[in-house]
Amino acid sequence: MNFKFSEEHQAFRQSVARFVDKEVVPQAQAIDERGEFPKELFSRAGELGYFGLRYPEEIGGSNADMTMFCLMVEEIARGSMSLAAGVAMQCLMSTNFICHFGTEDHRKRLLIPALKGEKIGAFALTEPNAGSDLAAIQTTAVKDGDSYILNGRKTWITNATVADFFTVLATQDKSKGIKGVDFFLVEKGNPGLIIGKKIDKMGVRASETTELAFENCRVPKENLLGEEGTGFKNLMSILNQIRVMTGALSIGLSRAAYDASVKYANERVQFGGPIGKFQAIKHKLAEMAMQIELSTLIVYYGAWLIDQKVKCNKEAAMAKLYASEAANKIADEATRIFASYGFSMEYPAQRYFRDARFLLYGGGTSEILKNIIAGEIGL
Repeated sequence: MNFKFSEEHQAFRQSVARFVDKEVVPQAQAIDERGEFPKELFSRAGELGYFGLRYPEEIGGSNADMTMFCLMVEEIARGSMSLAAGVAMQCLMSTNFICHFGTEDHRKRLLIPALKGEKIGAFALTEPNAGSDLAAIQTTAVKDGDSYILNGRKTWITNATVADFFTVLATQDKSKGIKGVDFFLVEKGNPGLIIGKKIDKMGVRASETTELAFENCRVPKENLLGEEGTGFKNLMSILNQIRVMTGALSIGLSRAAYDASVKYANERVQFGGPIGKFQAIKHKLAEMAMQIELSTLIVYYGAWLIDQKVKCNKEAAMAKLYASEAANKIADEATRIFASYGFSMEYPAQRYFRDARFLLYGGGTSEILKNIIAGEIGL
């Protein structure tokens, strides 16, 4: 068994880490305080080729594997979860279906510019009454001649305020449940597309999240992404990637919280010495270090399985479940090590604590993931 990253993987991680340390970390607190989409850093990520990692070289991508993709999002999350959320959306959910099911025109006008960071995409899945239960999707798509007419509402849509295009899940036949849903491409400015109010969140504040509405929104038939009735199947084809990626985001935040805690424990003096010399603090940091190691093992095992094209529903669910829960525990312990300063906006511990909550929801809640794991082990 080989637990080492390849030289190529290590070199790439180091290059992303340099970008994060030099350009992201110095701005992370200000980005969070402003609560505005970090356009300059987002564009820089595009310039550096991060958005095209998963895609073929012929359209401007790097044809990189899942492991390299996870290394990239982990490092960016270490610097700023807000930026990492937007980057992850651009790299995977908002562009995947256009790459695989869009027309040549879609790829030329939208996908290729998106991989360069010149256009921004969003993924419209969740609804006010449909999150984990996709069979409850209420947004409809009705065929009308050479078009589809969309009606409905979406919520918790990342990047929506700045997006140039949206990948939208809608149902063509409610009686079929999840077998009746499909994805549609809707471009900014399309009549009937309404960008709603920005949601004021406690964490990942610079990742702008918004509601959407579709009121008789007409899109051409070629904007159906995939064959009719294949929406859920196509979503399942990337769901394990989403879960493993979320695990990698979790590791990034965990490392940031841990590193800040170690630094503070060595600097903060009480009772005649640094608090890191006290057993209670040592035990906290030892637990945090162990959880990061275990998260790393299970997440990158999941990435390796995806690279090997091996079925990994159970492992991907475990990776997301363990790493995201660990990130929340680590962020919580960080605020305890910082004590009253963990409650201060001056120090980053509070940001890690707030941002960690974001990791619990996307890709399946912990409870849904436990149900999936139980089903995979025969229960």
